[in-house]
Amino acid sequence: MKLKDIMTPNPITLRPEQSVREATKIFLDNQVDGAPVIDNDGRIIGLFTKSHIYRMVSQGLDMQTPLEVFMTRQVYTGHPNGYVEDYLEPGVGRLPVIDKDEIVGIVTRSDLAAAFFNSYKKISTELDIIINSTYNLIVAVDENGMITVFNKAAEKFLGVTAEEARGKKVIDLFPTSGLIEVAQTGNVEPLQKLMLNGRNFMSNRTPICKHGKIVGAVAVLQDISEIEKISRELEYVKELNKELDAIINSSFDGLYLTDGDGLTLRLNKAFERITGVHANEFLGRYVIDIEAEGIVSESVSAIAIKRKESVTIIQEMKNGKTTLVTGNPVFDEEGNIFRVVCNVRDITELNMLKQKLEEVEGLSQHYESQLRTLRLQYTGSSKIVINSAKMKDLLAMVIRLAQFDSTILVTGESGTGKELIAETIHNNSTRREGPFIKVNCGAIPENLLESELFGYDYGAFTGAKKEGKAGYFQLANGGSIFLDEIGDLPYNLQVKLLRVLQNKEIVRVGGTKSLPIDVRIVTGTNHNLLELVGKKLFREDLYYRLNVVPIHVPPLRERKEDIPYLVAHFMQIYNRKHKLNKKISPEVVDVFMGYNWPGNVRELENLIERLLVISTNDLLTLENLPSYLGEAILDSFSEVFVSGIIPLNDAVESVEKQILKKAYAKCQTTRQMAQELRVAASTVVRKAAKYGISR
Repeated sequence: MKLKDIMTPNPITLRPEQSVREATKIFLDNQVDGAPVIDNDGRIIGLFTKSHIYRMVSQGLDMQTPLEVFMTRQVYTGHPNGYVEDYLEPGVGRLPVIDKDEIVGIVTRSDLAAAFFNSYKKISTELDIIINSTYNLIVAVDENGMITVFNKAAEKFLGVTAEEARGKKVIDLFPTSGLIEVAQTGNVEPLQKLMLNGRNFMSNRTPICKHGKIVGAVAVLQDISEIEKISRELEYVKELNKELDAIINSSFDGLYLTDGDGLTLRLNKAFERITGVHANEFLGRYVIDIEAEGIVSESVSAIAIKRKESVTIIQEMKNGKTTLVTGNPVFDEEGNIFRVVCNVRDITELNMLKQKLEEVEGLSQHYESQLRTLRLQYTGSSKIVINSAKMKDLLAMVIRLAQFDSTILVTGESGTGKELIAETIHNNSTRREGPFIKVNCGAIPENLLESELFGYDYGAFTGAKKEGKAGYFQLANGGSIFLDEIGDLPYNLQVKLLRVLQNKEIVRVGGTKSLPIDVRIVTGTNHNLLELVGKKLFREDLYYRLNVVPIHVPPLRERKEDIPYLVAHFMQIYNRKHKLNKKISPEVVDVFMGYNWPGNVRELENLIERLLVISTNDLLTLENLPSYLGEAILDSFSEVFVSGIIPLNDAVESVEKQILKKAYAKCQTTRQMAQELRVAASTVVRKAAKYGISR
């Protein structure tokens, strides 16, 4: 910052012949504490301030005395382009600013102080910004090991704010820092590797010296976990290159590689075998020269470079063989060819290889289908959570069926996940890049359902849009549509749906023109469609059109192995959604395993969310469960217990033994168990001994 940035321009000036009284009045009128004294030529010859006035008053001197008698003649001046920090001298109270022997401004002590403070504040702020913008962790301590600097990177990694960290012992937050030892010994410790929160860091620790004395230490830590990862990846790339060389040379087809100018870079053994030409005749040479010498009849690389597209030609080699050659240009980000990859195949072997290729493609599709199934089963999905053998088998079948474009009917109770099965079919089909439309036929009013499904033309009804509207079938064109609750589809619309299935076309409401569509239809229902057919509520011909491939999703009570995994999945989802961190006790999961779940997975999901938001404890226990859940399990237990006839004494002993085991698991003392069971403590001890129950 320069003096011209902070000075007061055109300051009040005084003449040497003016009296002290006149100067005092000027000070009061202009509210200044001092002013430079100039001669007739405008040159500064002195400085007169209120301090001079104070001394005169204290000494009882005449106020009519001229200023030249008392003014300070040795005046420290500055230049407008001078830097403020060059004038921060002790004793400088007022600094006239001179340019070409003319006074152009004045800087007061307050101006200098404010400039110094602002400069210090700016430097301090910039330093903080630099330190906090640094990716590396920076931690500094004083000579006592108390943290003085703690940047944003350290905050983020150590999980402590700078405000919390400053003033605390570094050994408490960062016990492996080694800063206390550096501050005590004064030894520099560069490039020290250390472990922090499971990650590797490279640390540079240096003592902080001030006036020749060690006043602390600073550590700069760089996370080298990523560097080590990159190093491992580099090794992996090297291995891949070796593998690539091995793969290229083991390829049955000839491979020939040039740069964007047609310079030969590499070729494999198969190319030498097919063409009968040694690699030395090609490597480091341009394909144009090779063609000119007659080694090949025509260079596919030169054609591909010229046309900038993939080219396939029949090529005659000098050994008399005829080959089918394809040149594929490879483009860089600017659209320039930087490689041409040529594939060379002996046409005489083509038929045999075609047969083998078909076998390989069949295996590839088979392995891809298996891989999708395994990926969903073992790597998980954000929506599908399974563990039971039934669901694993079902999912494997769904993956297989997804490859074919057959119409599928998904049946199952409400809440079992029929929509997820339909979505899985779409996501694993050849239509997965197309739209997936879901329609609940029971949720849309009957008078609107037809226009929603098939769309409408202008004038079809009052309020219809001028441009008409596309229906769900048009929106799903090229993809899949899932018609849930198909059993609720009105009888008159079943005819139109049958036409879609038979003719692959639709007619909009109010329209006359047939519109072709390419849509895979998946339907779902929790009704028995055959019963609806018998009651004349569902068309028989439509039923058999929809039921080409039936998939039944079992209810949750038939796949209880999935319950613990579903519970964990929903706990995670709704803890994250509601910003909670609650857990669930094993006893609650046991109760869930014993419940029949008439509402299936949807009921379980809704119950988990309800328990999370209603419970005031961090652990969901049996006390949080709704009463109907326990009553249902108790009724179920009673039915199971009395399903067979056994001696009453045996039944009583069995129940007593189970209840005592639960009491021992829950209570800490015999007295507590007696209170829970409402019997004497001696009874508890006696019966426990009888059944051999102990902690």
